[in-house]
Amino acid sequence: MKKLIVITLILTLNSCLLFKENGIEMKIKNNSSEPITNVEFTTTEKLEIIKIDKIEPNESITEFLSMKKNKSDGAYSLTFNRTNGKKEITGGGYYTNGGSLDHWVDFKVENDTTIVKFDAPIY
Repeated sequence: MKKLIVITLILTLNSCLLFKENGIEMKIKNNSSEPITNVEFTTTEKLEIIKIDKIEPNESITEFLSMKKNKSDGAYSLTFNRTNGKKEITGGGYYTNGGSLDHWVDFKVENDTTIVKFDAPIY
């Protein structure tokens, strides 16, 4: 009986997301033929910023953006420079009350575009 109570308590706490840090996992895969530089991923509030100097072709980077300090609603932003000097800005997604609705976001940088995919929340 005690084991059942302990298991129920653990499952309840886990379902309340007490063990999950507020934030979003970000992955960038450079599928272009040139390196990208000055990569930054952040939220509208810009309280935390992931900065990456350079991502080589066919290289992937995965980082976690903490959103502990976020309080309002907003979106995510990825900016980087291509080797020709062109600055790319890609926005998307949504967070509310400072909390991410998604667990992760994947960016695939191609020669002429950036493809963005968020894990869709299940309601």
